[in-house]
Amino acid sequence: MKNRTIIDLSLSLSTTGPEHDQPKISYINHKKGAFLLNLAGLLYKGGSIVKRLFLYLIGVYRIKEWPDGLGLAWEEVGMDTHAGTHLDAPYHFGPVAEGKPAKRIDEIPLEWCFSDGVVLDMTHKEPGSFITADDLQSALEKIGYRIKPYDIVLIMTGADKYHKEKRYLTDYPGMSREATLWLIGQGVKIIGIDAVGFDRAWKVMFEDYLKTKDKLALWPAHFAGREKEYLHMEKMANMDKIPKPYGFKVACFPVKVEKGSAGWCRACAIVEE
Repeated sequence: MKNRTIIDLSLSLSTTGPEHDQPKISYINHKKGAFLLNLAGLLYKGGSIVKRLFLYLIGVYRIKEWPDGLGLAWEEVGMDTHAGTHLDAPYHFGPVAEGKPAKRIDEIPLEWCFSDGVVLDMTHKEPGSFITADDLQSALEKIGYRIKPYDIVLIMTGADKYHKEKRYLTDYPGMSREATLWLIGQGVKIIGIDAVGFDRAWKVMFEDYLKTKDKLALWPAHFAGREKEYLHMEKMANMDKIPKPYGFKVACFPVKVEKGSAGWCRACAIVEE
């Protein structure tokens, strides 16, 4: 019988950190949950509001009636679909991909989200630099692997190690347009990266644009998805914990957000030995 190890490749949705789109989370504990559920219960009781409020005040619906005085706990979350570890749909890149309406996150084939994985080590790349097609090919040659259709390719920059620091927003390399198109040309549908973004940092891109006035300096890897259909994951983590560069599965099923440009996902690597 094979031993199976599941490695979490996701960051937690958190209220702390430097993300551009930091989530807001309100935590309802069990005691507060009892109080709020009592109030909700009043709405379902018969009689006038005055009568129901009177019954509440004299103790008919008081918190002490709950086991140990505790109700249910829950969270109320406010965030966009690109917060935390998420999968960007083709629609995020533009309204059209390969001349057809771009797929939303609830339209992508789930078969794409569970496939063989391969990690390409880009930790030697300088912050703000491009990851090129030559970089990818060199990494593949080093590990002796050839990309095949529907592989899920993971780009390891090491940026996840400082995801709670301000430099997380700037200190990482980004995929180039040519590198992205090269992977898509090998039949790849999903590419993941452990940095906050798939392209280079906003600051770097905008500085290049201001110098050159070249619009192609802005999100070139994202906009490659208008020419060739693909998806990518951002804000991944723990790629260095995968014990081998290939020979494992990746699962990255997104939350089914109706007509969404992205969906949060609990990406993981599944290693069997």
